[in-house]
Amino acid sequence: MIVLYGFGPGFGLPEISPFVTKSEVQLKMAGLSYRKERAMPPASPKGQLPFIEDDGAKIADSTFIRAHIEQKYGFDFDAGFDQRQRAQAWAFERMIEHHVYWALIGARWVDPENFAKGPAHFFDGAPADRREKLREDAQFRVAENYLLSGLGRHAPDEDLDLALRSLLALSVQLGDRPYLMGEKPCGMDATAFGALAGILTPFFSSQLRRRAEEFDNLTAYVERMMGLHYPEFAWAREQEAA
Repeated sequence: MIVLYGFGPGFGLPEISPFVTKSEVQLKMAGLSYRKERAMPPASPKGQLPFIEDDGAKIADSTFIRAHIEQKYGFDFDAGFDQRQRAQAWAFERMIEHHVYWALIGARWVDPENFAKGPAHFFDGAPADRREKLREDAQFRVAENYLLSGLGRHAPDEDLDLALRSLLALSVQLGDRPYLMGEKPCGMDATAFGALAGILTPFFSSQLRRRAEEFDNLTAYVERMMGLHYPEFAWAREQEAA
């Protein structure tokens, strides 16, 4: 059986990491049996999650996990697409992972209140005399990567505007269809779902979340994907009502 290593549930989500969510949803889409276990990034061959173990092989990075599934198990996540549609799906996936994701990271890690509420607790189990230093170092490293991504070089209202342009592109692409490329989900839907759910979780308060909620078709899309792939999980609307 395939073993998927991730962070586990938290922050009002069935899985903390958008990239682990992507791989887990793609395993579900492919109908593959798997077991999920918690891990931390240093355990991965590439120092990041997710990674999987399959017949003794370790495959890290969600994009390469998808390629492994397609090559070993013969499952085509973009079945029925022509070359142009496959190119479109790839371009949107790159936009999500290299732009929308970093907007999420800024709201989650760089914002001091959200960091204290969420990621800071990753270090609760560290020795008391080192805990705060570990938190500070981790936040600094993430903020540095956020800067290198490009978004962190702008004023807060400017990086929000850029993120919203990407969300608008996703909203226009989705339109009134159930999934981003049409009537059935494809591999890119797993990527979009992970990132959008991470932005829309009610656990964190941010201007990005409030503005993302204005895209009704994207919020409905996340609810639809959540119900399809995590039917046992009480998603945002139920949490807020409670």
